Amino acid sequence: MPPKKVIKEEKILLGRPGNNLKIGVVGLPNVGKSTFFNAITNSAVPAENRPFCTIDPEESRVAVPDPRFDWLCEIYNPESKIPAYLTVIDIAGLVKGAATGEGLGNSFLSHIRAVDAIFHVIRAFSDEEVTHIEGEVDPVRDLDIIHTELRLKDEEFLTKRVEDLAKVTARIGKGGSAADKAKKEELEITQKILGVVKDDGKDVRKENWSNKEVEIINSLQLLTAKPVIYLVNLSQKDYVRKKNKWLPKIKAWIDENNPGDLIIPFCANLEQRLSVKKSIEEKEAMLKELETTSALPKIIVAGYQTLQLIYFFTCGPDEVRAWTIRKLTKAPKAAGVIHTDLEKGFILAEIMKYEDLKEHGSEAAVKAAGKYAQKGKDYVMEDGDIAYFRSGLGKKK
Repeated sequence: MPPKKVIKEEKILLGRPGNNLKIGVVGLPNVGKSTFFNAITNSAVPAENRPFCTIDPEESRVAVPDPRFDWLCEIYNPESKIPAYLTVIDIAGLVKGAATGEGLGNSFLSHIRAVDAIFHVIRAFSDEEVTHIEGEVDPVRDLDIIHTELRLKDEEFLTKRVEDLAKVTARIGKGGSAADKAKKEELEITQKILGVVKDDGKDVRKENWSNKEVEIINSLQLLTAKPVIYLVNLSQKDYVRKKNKWLPKIKAWIDENNPGDLIIPFCANLEQRLSVKKSIEEKEAMLKELETTSALPKIIVAGYQTLQLIYFFTCGPDEVRAWTIRKLTKAPKAAGVIHTDLEKGFILAEIMKYEDLKEHGSEAAVKAAGKYAQKGKDYVMEDGDIAYFRSGLGKKK
């Protein structure tokens, strides 16, 4: 007998499914969150020197910088140009004890639950004119405070969830239906997750989980399951010279507690002053004078990537557009982002790689070089694909 064909299980990503994902700006009060938000979105959120200046979360979209998109716009010269966007939420500052209701605790934590990733802003500069809620600047202590509050809230939530599931499963006898068995399995998995958070003191996102466990975790929207990027807010002087006494200590804390997480130093005050410049030339002149660069492009791209988002392009004289999808999205689902009919009647995807188009200069040259491919329903889209979809509904392409 021929050996049985082994079907490889597709890995489920941790986090809310879909492509309409958001990243929240989190930190203690007066660490530069709203100043950073103002700069990244070029908006005007209050950034006054007092705790809880931001109460209701502010939301804005910012274009994801990408030289590939710029080049495609030059080549096709379209009437409409639509880049990919990162949705950023400015969340009010947490304080020590937020998990038990201190400050504006529970409402803020619910705002964090509603986002899909976290920009954790840490202040690493002293300024007599900008108060610190803990009295003095100590970013490592601040890291501990936020980390502990998020973990404690997950612990509280999971403990209640285990208690509720235990009551339900206690009424189930031996055997039981498929639904009963599913409840028992959910209880076992939830107890395991609680053990990681409570007993091990770890973030949920730092554990290796099976697909079934990921399904349960994704349904719970846990705070410590969300990916984190640490943004270290420096003084302009320290940012320009790329030195700060706290940076090694911050890295040591992250290496110990959440190894592998990205750290990006920046200067919120500098970025905000750059954001109000009216022209690109003015911004470039200011950066040249300071002999430095803006950190915002790196921060925006990192935020987009940490949400496990990618995008493909559609190109033509009418429009060049970047379409946001999650990693591991297959071609029919990607087509559905453009229009549901394209997914329902999906026939095939015609794919060009950006690198091939740039090398050969035109679609015709890419085809002549044998680099223009037709892909079926099992094709997993790659970042930067240039795609055309054929659909059987209404002979759409």
